[in-house]
Amino acid sequence: MLLTNITNFIAGQEWIFIIIIAVVLIFGAKKIPELAKTFGKAKGEFEKGKIEGEKELKDFKEKNSNDVPSKETKSD
Repeated sequence: MLLTNITNFIAGQEWIFIIIIAVVLIFGAKKIPELAKTFGKAKGEFEKGKIEGEKELKDFKEKNSNDVPSKETKSD
């Protein structure tokens, strides 16, 4: 009965609270803002890299589409 109640509690949206409590216990309340700041910076860098990669891919595709000779060339 107790096990069923625990699994029903964890199965809902309350698992977020359990994770937050575990993080606070593991890292401590003082370390969490630093972790959030680091995570935010990493996410920003990831987004910059993603945008840069998409731009380079677009430029590469445009360059290659311009370099490909057309199939309608006439033979003399």
